[in-house]
Amino acid sequence: MSFQRARSEEQREIRRRAILDTAASMLDEMPVAEVTLNELSRRVGLAKSNVLRYFESREAVLLELQDVFLGRWLAELADELAAGVEAQAAPEVRAGQLAEILSRSLAEQVVLCDLFGAQGGVLERNISVEVVKQHKRSSLARLAAMADLVRRHLPELGDGAQLFCLMSLLSAGAMSAYVPPPPSVLAAYADEPALGVYNMELRDALRYSFTAALVGVLPRA
Repeated sequence: MSFQRARSEEQREIRRRAILDTAASMLDEMPVAEVTLNELSRRVGLAKSNVLRYFESREAVLLELQDVFLGRWLAELADELAAGVEAQAAPEVRAGQLAEILSRSLAEQVVLCDLFGAQGGVLERNISVEVVKQHKRSSLARLAAMADLVRRHLPELGDGAQLFCLMSLLSAGAMSAYVPPPPSVLAAYADEPALGVYNMELRDALRYSFTAALVGVLPRA
């Protein structure tokens, strides 16, 4: 791919979108940690200095992608919850259904979980204050939308819905770093099975965490 110099706002937006799309395709092939600005520049057909005219750093590109992926996932989650949570069921039943759907859906979002896992320790370390503010505004808006969605199916959560959603996303990011275990760890489990007693699939680990959190905050009769 190659570009002529972008002279109009439309051309600049096309180039910006190409950078994001190329980074997204790289994340389908490799974890966040392996995405480099040099390789991104090479694939998009721009000098690194030109990429930096549109995004101030590799981390800024990935944070914007995180927001895009989160928005898409929330749209999918809305449909999944509408189909899978019984409106007339008891709160404990709806909490279990919500935890099941949320854990399954998040576990399938491999790239999004990887981005959340890298956010605090990597992605927020090489960006300007202005980019931080822009990202946090978008993140809070996404979090509010997710909380509204959860409250729609479990209104008993009340004001606790937003904190639950935040902890759910952070948990998914943290837990995804352990799944799947590297070959040496799997070999150790195979050699000494007792060591892998808590080795769980991401979906199972998330379901356990979400169910405990939801049931724990539901009001008691």
